[in-house]
Amino acid sequence: MVLGTTLRAVRRVLRVILFLGLLITGTDLLLLGHYEDARQVIPLVLIAMGLVVLAWHAFHGGAVNMRALQVTMVLFIASGMLGVVLHYRSNMEFQLEMDSSLSGLKLFWKVMQAKAPPALAPSAMAQLGLLGLAYGYLCPALPGSPDERNHDPGSVT
Repeated sequence: MVLGTTLRAVRRVLRVILFLGLLITGTDLLLLGHYEDARQVIPLVLIAMGLVVLAWHAFHGGAVNMRALQVTMVLFIASGMLGVVLHYRSNMEFQLEMDSSLSGLKLFWKVMQAKAPPALAPSAMAQLGLLGLAYGYLCPALPGSPDERNHDPGSVT
């Protein structure tokens, strides 16, 4: 079955990209000293969890560890959204301290263009989460997957 072989190859590539993304993002956060307070440690903890669960699934593929990976990836997406909000608020406070007359669209653009912390940087966590969910899509270990049901996903039924 060509489609099944292709899907397995795509999933393998996604797993490698996810692994590299986790490793590089975690290294970047550590080098930036992104561990000054409890909120800053959240992405580091999630990245460590992601690496452990991804390795667990890579070596012992099964439904339980795939579900654990999916839950972890949903937490990545949530932490990415939360991080954008926290970075935005931090930048806004700083910009208002610098110029309390700022408001509206002018304040928004100043906040978004701030270099430290970059307002949209945490969205990388959400991207990793989406990548992890893509990796888990149609996982043969999950009940109801096309491989599990001996069903060709390309056929019309």
